[in-house]
Amino acid sequence: MDIRLDYGKQGLNVTLPDHLDIRTLSYKAATPIADQPNQSDLAALQEVFASPTETPPLSKIIQGRSSACIVICDITRPVPNQLILEPLLEALHAGGITPGNVKILIATGLHRPSRPEEILEMVGADIAEKYTIINHDAQDQNQLVFLGKSPRGIPMWINTHYMEADLKISVGLIEPHFMAGFSGGRKLICPGIAGLETIRAWHSPRFLEHPQAATGQLKGNPVHSENTWIANRAGCDFIVNVVIDAHRRPLKFVAGDQLSAFQEGVDFCRDIVVDRVEQEYDIVITSSAGYPLDTTFYQSVKGMMAAVPIVRSGGTIIMAASMSEGIGSPEFTSLFDRHPDIDDFMVEIMSPEYFVMDQWQLEMLAKVLRKAEVKVVTDGLPAETINKLYVDSAESVELAVQEALKKYGDDTSIAVIPRGPYVIPELSV
Repeated sequence: MDIRLDYGKQGLNVTLPDHLDIRTLSYKAATPIADQPNQSDLAALQEVFASPTETPPLSKIIQGRSSACIVICDITRPVPNQLILEPLLEALHAGGITPGNVKILIATGLHRPSRPEEILEMVGADIAEKYTIINHDAQDQNQLVFLGKSPRGIPMWINTHYMEADLKISVGLIEPHFMAGFSGGRKLICPGIAGLETIRAWHSPRFLEHPQAATGQLKGNPVHSENTWIANRAGCDFIVNVVIDAHRRPLKFVAGDQLSAFQEGVDFCRDIVVDRVEQEYDIVITSSAGYPLDTTFYQSVKGMMAAVPIVRSGGTIIMAASMSEGIGSPEFTSLFDRHPDIDDFMVEIMSPEYFVMDQWQLEMLAKVLRKAEVKVVTDGLPAETINKLYVDSAESVELAVQEALKKYGDDTSIAVIPRGPYVIPELSV
C-alpha cells in the first residue's frame, strides 16, 4: 500500500505491506471557492466585505478612520495573505486611508521575526515594497501597552502599533489547534501580538493541563476563553478569516465581528476536518502537515498531538517531519539539556517560579508521551540529536512500522493521518 505524507515542500511517499489493515484519516470532500459555478476568490472576499457577520459593511466601518493596522500571521501559517490583502487594502484606500497610514503587523507571538524573503512569500513584492510591515516583538516593551489584568489575573500587554490605530483588522486562518481548539479569530491578538508576560501566563500549566485544552475543543477550554477575553479587551473592528483545503485552496471566507465570524468559520471548518473512527490503533503514522509547519521539532509536536485521541495507551506514534530549521528556539532546545527526562521537566514546571520560553511545547509533548511512544523520521536532524529529545529516531517510516509490528504482531491496527494537525480524529462513541 502506498501512502503520501505531507512533508516539507515535496511530500514523503511511504510503501507499506499490502496485507496490513490501514485506516487513512482525511478531510471531507469540499469544493474550493474558485471551482464553484460563477464564483471566484475575489468575488467571495468582496461579498463578505459587503455582507459581513454581525458588523456593518467594511466600507461603512472605514468611514471617518485615518489610520489602520492589519494583523497577519507569520510564515508558520499558510494563510493566502496576498490574496486577501489586495482587495482589503483597496477597500481601505477607497475609504480614504492612504498607504502611508496603513501598517501591516506580523503576529509572531514568541516566534522569531519573519525574514525578508518570507515576507515576500507571505504578501508579495508589491505590498512588501509599498507598505510599512512590522514584526511584532513580544519582548520589546517599547512596542507594548498595558491594558490591565484579565478576570483570571493575566497581565494584558498588547502591541502599541495595533492599539494606536483608528481601524483594527486581523487576517487569519481557521484550522485545528492543539491547545486553543481552533486557530484564527482571537489568536491573532493573543498570543499573536501580545507581550511575553501575557503569553507566559496564558501558556502556563494552569491553562494547558486542563482536560478541555485540546484540539477542536472550544467549550470549557480555558485557553480559548482567556485569549478571547483578552482579544475583546484589545478590540478588533473587523476580521477576515479563511478555511483552506488540503491543497491550501480557499474553501470559505468569513468576515466581520471577531467572535461571530470566527464561530461561523469554526463551524464550517469542523465539518470538513473531523474524521471519526471506531477504535484506537496500535500504530498511528502522522505528519506535521509539511511546510511551513514542519520546519522544526518544536512545531512537529502539533502533529504528534493530532494522533493522541486515536492511539491506544502504550501504542506507537510515527512522526514524519522535515525539521529543516532544527529543534526550535535556543530556549526550547535548552530544556532537553536541563532535564534528564520528561518527568523531571513536568515536576519542575509546576513551580510558579519556573519559566523558560517555549516550555509549553514540551509540556504538550509530555501529554503525548504519557500515552504512547514516539518514533521520528526526519532528514533535518541526525539520529543522535533526535534520541536526546525524549523520542526515538527511525531511519524511515517503513522501518519504524516493521519494528512496531514485531512488538504488536501481524494483526496490528494502523491509522494514518497524512496531514497531521490539520485533521481532527475522533472516536465514535
